[in-house]
Amino acid sequence: MSARLSPLDASFLYLERPHAVMHVGAVLVFDEPDTAPTHAELLARVSARIAQAPRYRHRVRSVPGGVANPVWVTDEAFDITYHVRRAALPRPGTADQLDEFVARVLARPLDRARPLWELYLVEGLASGGFALVTKTHQALVDGVDTVDLGQLLLDDEPTADTPEATDWRPAREPSDLQLVLGALVGAARSPGRVVEVAGHGVAELRTAGTRILSGVGEVASAVLSSAARPAAESPLNGPTGQARRFTTVTTSLEDYRRVRADADRGDVGLVPDVNDVILSVLTGALRSWLEARGLPVTRTTAVRALVPVSVYDTDGEGASASRLSACFVDLPVGEPTPLVRLHQIAYAMWRQVDRGRAIGAGTLAGLAGFSSPTLHSLGARLGSLASRRLFNLVVTNVPGPQQLRYLGTAPMTATYPVMPVAEGQAIAVGVTSYAGGVHFGINADRDLVPDLDTLADALTESLAELADRT
Repeated sequence: MSARLSPLDASFLYLERPHAVMHVGAVLVFDEPDTAPTHAELLARVSARIAQAPRYRHRVRSVPGGVANPVWVTDEAFDITYHVRRAALPRPGTADQLDEFVARVLARPLDRARPLWELYLVEGLASGGFALVTKTHQALVDGVDTVDLGQLLLDDEPTADTPEATDWRPAREPSDLQLVLGALVGAARSPGRVVEVAGHGVAELRTAGTRILSGVGEVASAVLSSAARPAAESPLNGPTGQARRFTTVTTSLEDYRRVRADADRGDVGLVPDVNDVILSVLTGALRSWLEARGLPVTRTTAVRALVPVSVYDTDGEGASASRLSACFVDLPVGEPTPLVRLHQIAYAMWRQVDRGRAIGAGTLAGLAGFSSPTLHSLGARLGSLASRRLFNLVVTNVPGPQQLRYLGTAPMTATYPVMPVAEGQAIAVGVTSYAGGVHFGINADRDLVPDLDTLADALTESLAELADRT
């Protein structure tokens, strides 16, 4: 039997546009020289690991007439060499050249006739190392049945073992008649689920972020009362094109911890956490970026961010990396004092997320099966489904492991998320803490944000300014 896409997963296919793609990426950097796997070795490793997640060999088939949601079917012509690709940067192989490669590759839609993922082995880094660039559709990664490629490929310990080739034989794809008959059987068993995303259902999915969403991953999004009003006009919003810019910024996790440790409790007695400090640093950077553009910044100027936060199950059964709550936070870019900005953000986050339900960084990173790329994918789901009028940009911040992860014997030195830029928006920000660093991946519309390097420079300056004031 073919697995039918849930209404949630199908929505990411229906709502996708050439200028608003629905896939998430990651840049995994391995700086140690002479550790790059050969293309054949990488093919063998990927083949062995995706055996744990069969969905990576499935493609989407529509049901004739659109009488039911599409289904996942085995790709009889699956060709792993199409999905695992090799590339090289021209000399000298700088970080800027890698960023440009990522911007061009991640801007292109995935081929709907094939399984919805790609993986690039990028050689020629100036360090002598290599990078992996992943690209997976939001309909594919649900955090439970299917996790991100990065989670599948990386190990906690180095290993020189070459994975054995897997013996895989594709199942026969169903015919159009079988797809229709399967839909009719499903209609007889669950009539209310038929045609859930066909016709008028698509319009309903556009506002799905305003209600509880349930699916295999139990991704929950609740638009709180404080976010009921539309976000203010901002240069972070505009007509989105197809081309992208991408940049990365690496900072030290210890700097954020030091700011948190030195910060007082503020007027309301709250101690900011590291997530609050990261949002405050981003707020300061956005303030500098707006001022560099010559735009007016007053004390009331704010930028509303959608910030997915991992929470404990409401029924008290414990933590789950696949449960997210959508927080809408007005970042106080108009506040000139860094420490005041920090306390305002800490209070705003406290108001929206009960601190007793929010999962701490240590707990989250220790959850079985947790992977920061997977959680970034789930966060992107929230951003894709919520109404564009409610926020100016999406910020996903996921705590990752502080111990090195390995691809074979090659240690991963940095990882940068690549979040999709939503339609009508200019920037999407992903943040991952890993191995003592805090790594920003900033994806932007190429025409709306020609000065992305200015925002990147402002991030490090904002962190230094905040550290000096605490």
